[in-house]
Amino acid sequence: MPQQTKSQAQLKHIHGNGRLPNVIVTDSSRPWNMNSSSGDDEAPKDPRTGGEDFTQQFTENDFEATPPAQRVQFILGEDVDDGSHVSHPLFSEMGMLVKEGDEIEWKETARWIKFEEDVEEGGNRWSKPHVATLSLHSLFELRGLLANGSVMLDMEANNLEVVADLVCDQMVSSGTLPAGVKDKVKDALLRRHRHQHEYAKKTRLPIIRSLADMRNQSSSKKDMVKSPSSQSMARQTSGTELAEQQHKGNTHFMRKIPPGAEASNILVGEVDFLERQLSCFIRLSQAAVMGDLTEVPVPTRFIFILLGPPGSQSNFHEIGRAMATLMSDEIFHEVAYRARKRDHLLAGVDEFLDAVTVLPPGEWDPTIRIEPPAAIPSQEVRKRPPELPKEEIDEEEEEQRLREESGLSRTGRLFGGLINDFKRKIPWYISDYKDALSMQCVASWIFLYFACLSPIITFGGLLSEATGKNMAAMESLVSGFVCGMGYGFFSGQPLTILGSTGPVLVFESIVYEFSMAQGWDYMTFRFWIGMWVAVICVVLVAIDASALVCYITRFTEENFATLIAVIFVYKAIENVVVIGKTFPVNQGIYDCICTPPLQSNASVLEFAKYKWDSCESYNGTLVGHDCGTPPTENVFLMSVVLCTGTFILSTILKEFKNALFFPSIVRQYISDFSVLIAIFAMTFFDYSLGVPTQKLEVPHELKPTLSTRGWLIPPFTEKNPWWSPIIAVFPAMLGTILIFMDQQITAVIVNRKENKLKKGCGYHLDLFVLSGLIAICSMMGLPWFVAATVLSINHVNSLKLESECSAPGEKPQFLGVREQRVTHIMIFLTIGGSVLLTPLLGNIPMPVLFGVFLYMGVASLKGLQFFDRILIMFMPAKYQPDYMFLRQVPIKRVHLFTIIQLACLIILWLIKSFPQTSILFPLMLVVMIGIRKSLDFVFTRRELKILDDIMPEMTKRAAADDLHQLDAEVGFCQKYLPFFGGRGKREPKGSLDAGLDGAANPNAGAQIKCNISNANEKEFEAQSSLLKK
Repeated sequence: MPQQTKSQAQLKHIHGNGRLPNVIVTDSSRPWNMNSSSGDDEAPKDPRTGGEDFTQQFTENDFEATPPAQRVQFILGEDVDDGSHVSHPLFSEMGMLVKEGDEIEWKETARWIKFEEDVEEGGNRWSKPHVATLSLHSLFELRGLLANGSVMLDMEANNLEVVADLVCDQMVSSGTLPAGVKDKVKDALLRRHRHQHEYAKKTRLPIIRSLADMRNQSSSKKDMVKSPSSQSMARQTSGTELAEQQHKGNTHFMRKIPPGAEASNILVGEVDFLERQLSCFIRLSQAAVMGDLTEVPVPTRFIFILLGPPGSQSNFHEIGRAMATLMSDEIFHEVAYRARKRDHLLAGVDEFLDAVTVLPPGEWDPTIRIEPPAAIPSQEVRKRPPELPKEEIDEEEEEQRLREESGLSRTGRLFGGLINDFKRKIPWYISDYKDALSMQCVASWIFLYFACLSPIITFGGLLSEATGKNMAAMESLVSGFVCGMGYGFFSGQPLTILGSTGPVLVFESIVYEFSMAQGWDYMTFRFWIGMWVAVICVVLVAIDASALVCYITRFTEENFATLIAVIFVYKAIENVVVIGKTFPVNQGIYDCICTPPLQSNASVLEFAKYKWDSCESYNGTLVGHDCGTPPTENVFLMSVVLCTGTFILSTILKEFKNALFFPSIVRQYISDFSVLIAIFAMTFFDYSLGVPTQKLEVPHELKPTLSTRGWLIPPFTEKNPWWSPIIAVFPAMLGTILIFMDQQITAVIVNRKENKLKKGCGYHLDLFVLSGLIAICSMMGLPWFVAATVLSINHVNSLKLESECSAPGEKPQFLGVREQRVTHIMIFLTIGGSVLLTPLLGNIPMPVLFGVFLYMGVASLKGLQFFDRILIMFMPAKYQPDYMFLRQVPIKRVHLFTIIQLACLIILWLIKSFPQTSILFPLMLVVMIGIRKSLDFVFTRRELKILDDIMPEMTKRAAADDLHQLDAEVGFCQKYLPFFGGRGKREPKGSLDAGLDGAANPNAGAQIKCNISNANEKEFEAQSSLLKK
């Protein structure tokens, strides 16, 4: 045996029986190339001839000296020369050799798709999917088995009998298996496989005992098998045609298996005819269905066999779990498909060991099952070496490119932005209708219908008071129909919901008061204001003024969104309080009593027990001053119950999709229709109790509120001077600012990157369509509708798409939003037809709709970073959530930014609350942009980029994880470069291939270059670039 050198690889393998660790040695004097394989790694009938052309010639010594991560990256970086080594999704199943009654068979004990599921013996059922927790000892044991045991790659076999023959022949030829027990091993491998779903069909629990518990029985039953020639014929064996015909796969579980998946079977067990353990890792050249080997009818590609003497059942079980967990690992699973020899598998194990996290035994309970994470971090950084940017990206150029993609850059020509919006949206127009074929859209439509109807009617009542009944609820309904239908068909972003807003109401009241003071006709003067607003908006579209939206950052956007959400919450509570003032709980004596008929012999006491609403049904007579109205002492309390109940029920049912009850499709429908269910439930509750709560009032006839006006407004009247249309341009400018800011801030919120919209934006097109709708509303004397922030946010939230959970334990991932036009069109189509639904809508209590307002306001606050930062201010440091901005910015700077933003919110609230200053509200939104710009002198550019951008949390967290991995790679190379013969010199370009090429030159020595060049100088650049992703 040649003398062993220090450069030869040593196995980090610890034996559980206390023996000294074995050391694997290799002959370093023999050169090798990457397409060669050792004798025991090549399976019989292997079709590969080793004729592939690899340009790199290395020594085994050099390959083993390379860090495991780089070895794996090199293996995965090779081109797949044929389809046989292309990786597929894997379903792993572990079976153990057990005895049930008098029959010995393989019993399924665990399975993996992404997470581990174990058979719970006591309950005879599958456990909840959980993250596999392994001991390092079992991983080291498994590595030793792969290093010392049999490895057969690309075996040609299509059933389990052929596999068993080839495995036994190879073990006998290598001297690891005595020829005398070959038939017994083969017979053990061909025993029947019984799966958990087959046990579930039985009426009794299976009695499972390990062979270790039975080894003291009589000598006639001591041997596991008798004569293979007789016993194999008497029973059904796995892998035969009869087994394939009789085996029925778990078709119910099959829908959880990814398409194109293959199986990995792990077979472990103890037998009493072996004196030492045997192991074999098998990869078939082509996957094949092998009878009852697998629970589901999925072709098997990998088989791992581990047999040994009695007394090691629990140890074997842990090794089998380690093997199955490795096969479910994304990186090792690809290595297993691409491996050409044993060393490649060992490199995959070593890379896995480098990536694992160790939990101290005294600080956690190993029996606790770890729940699968909500989001699995990307493993791409393990597949390829970290790439550093060749040159620093110009931030201004990057921002300009993003603005151009979203249509927020000036084109330099008239209506250039509008033309680009047309080009961007026309290809999606047909799909905007096809994509609405979903029950989710039906639920969104009905929910938003009630959410839009009530504020439209409420706004109509306020508008009636502010404009002397020139515009009221009927005009609001017609305006909702006209604007909603036009915007739904022709807008660039139909996810935006139009509605009435407070600033518009204030503007209307100021114009009305001015007209009355001058003795002018209000509707005619308003007509010209609307025309000027439409013209100015068209001019803004022509000069691409919507490009200014890029200056609306998260600071301004979330201030506005938070303000509107708080208004919804405040108004919902205020309306319920107003009911309490109108119908107080503590009222005087209700002067009304039910008396018997005049010719009745009944006493007054007998009829006094009947209430106001049931007296007449008993032919009684109501007597008293208050008999004209029903008793109202319970109205306020009932209103509180209805409002609170609607809010709580909507919130609970919306989260029901994550509950533990019912199938997933039922949970999804309940979640989608949560608000509708709450409205119907609370309405029925109110109807059953008969308390006279306030009901929704809908106009009965389709005609203007004032009989003196029609549906078309005359542009000229005798009351207004000839120059009134000219001066109307000045209030029109203020109205344009109001409409522009209201519309575009809401559009920015809807078009957030977090929503993952795929069909693009349409800022210019939206404003152009809105200008036409304002002109139509001005001619018809209808209220102006603009984008409503809270309604739009809830519309987007109601249409969010999540991935269908296929693998057990896998959490749904947010995929985007169902972008379509149909919900918007149907919402306002039914609003226009609400006049015909008056008998039904009149039964809905107003407190129920106030509860919907409360729900929408609270739901809109969810996901706002500003609101999260406000809550953090009241949390001790140890209880603060792990938000990304808390990792990057000192907490005091975060609080300072939050306080400034909160002060701006309070100023906006105060300006909105007073009629004298509320007209300045749109101008204050422009001032908010200036305040945000001034923060450049208070905070660093890095702090503002983290606290005031629109990057999703998960994206930034992934970037930070990549940065952590990059730091590890840099530190590794700097630490171990001298041990590889390197001189520590910075190389402009380095790679694993270049480092291994140096081994061919005897004068160069064993030099390995780190593939991370200029680590010290580039580390900061890498950090900044990763945070930009």
